[in-house]
Amino acid sequence: MHMSNFCRMPRLLIDGPYGAPAQDYKNYEVLLLVGLGIGATPLISILKDVLNNIKQQRDEEQGRTMVVESGVKNNKRKPFATKRAYFYWVTREQGSFEWFKGVMNEVVEKDKEGVIELHNYCTSVYEEGDARSALITMLQSLHHAKNGVDIVSGTRVKTHFARPNWRNVFKHAAIKHPDTRLGVFYCGTHALVGDLKRLSLDFSRKTTTKFDFHKENF
Repeated sequence: MHMSNFCRMPRLLIDGPYGAPAQDYKNYEVLLLVGLGIGATPLISILKDVLNNIKQQRDEEQGRTMVVESGVKNNKRKPFATKRAYFYWVTREQGSFEWFKGVMNEVVEKDKEGVIELHNYCTSVYEEGDARSALITMLQSLHHAKNGVDIVSGTRVKTHFARPNWRNVFKHAAIKHPDTRLGVFYCGTHALVGDLKRLSLDFSRKTTTKFDFHKENF
């Protein structure tokens, strides 16, 4: 092809790259992660990343040499902001815990400093407080106390029955973290988007904690 033909080709303008909204999590000191069903997957990646970054930062601090004292400028990277993460996973089926089990135990094992608070909610089991669930709850508590393993999920994370009270979840975070900008990241069906967005706005207005809502698509 003659060179002049290349000159007549249309110009392509590339805009990007576009990262997922979850990339913004690194800017927040506190995270509130909500996963509905399979929506937990990208949020688990965030949890692992949080732990890896905290470990890396700790290792850098421990292994820092006397370079600064010798007068050589130390090009230290920007400190990792996240210090605390709350993770809520909601699923209908008890069987869903099987694929989740290994990952959750891995997170618990790596979380040496107790940075992450994990909550699993199984909505297909009887309502918490229902008389029919009393025996299950009792057995679950005994099993968890004795072995450190939850009888429902098979992980070291205790499982709750029924649906989370999201207003209480936000209230808990606001009380724990006043005067803090908190990142809320949700991944799941559209059903919860409205509620979580409204609660983020409501608690941002009524408390000193500012909740920034982000939605992940899957």
